[in-house]
Amino acid sequence: MTAMIEQSPLEQTVLGRLDKGRYLQNPVFKGPTHKPGRVGFRGELALKFSEQMADEARPPELTCDQVLTVANVGDKTLPFFAGYLLSFENLKDVAEVLGDALTAGGKYFLFCNNIDLSKKYQVPYKGAMFYVLPIDEATLYNELLELLYIERNDLKKFDTAAKLDKIAEVAFKFDITFDTITYAEGLELMGPVRNPNENRPV
Repeated sequence: MTAMIEQSPLEQTVLGRLDKGRYLQNPVFKGPTHKPGRVGFRGELALKFSEQMADEARPPELTCDQVLTVANVGDKTLPFFAGYLLSFENLKDVAEVLGDALTAGGKYFLFCNNIDLSKKYQVPYKGAMFYVLPIDEATLYNELLELLYIERNDLKKFDTAAKLDKIAEVAFKFDITFDTITYAEGLELMGPVRNPNENRPV
């Protein structure tokens, strides 16, 4: 008899499917948090892959960056997800990659570089509600802490897993409402997409 291969906690969550499909890229953290039965991920979510020859591993063509998310063992959906997009348009790509992991009760935050800095929206898409927020020069992490009223100093002594737990716990209770727009309306309202390589030293 062949021995049963025990699944890792990650494989027992919805993040396991994404990891197997190589969607979880460049992890700063990937694994169990301090909350029993919970797994967290901090890194990039691949949205589109370029064609590859044989076994060569090419980087994704498109990513959702600075991702923070958690999943619970046995659950089929993600309760919390936050990510950074250069363009609001790519919300549909995030929704397609996450697929059945999205749920109407989840808290999903997308910080978009080409949304008016004075606006915040809620955008229903594929049965889930996305909070769509502007981002200028700050990091998603800092913007999210500000949105959730979490003091950075309160997290200073925490490791990455504990920070993810704390942010997720507060995000679960987030219930502020913004103007609701459709995805199509968002496409009309969004600004030009910034070149991520501009102003970078060569």
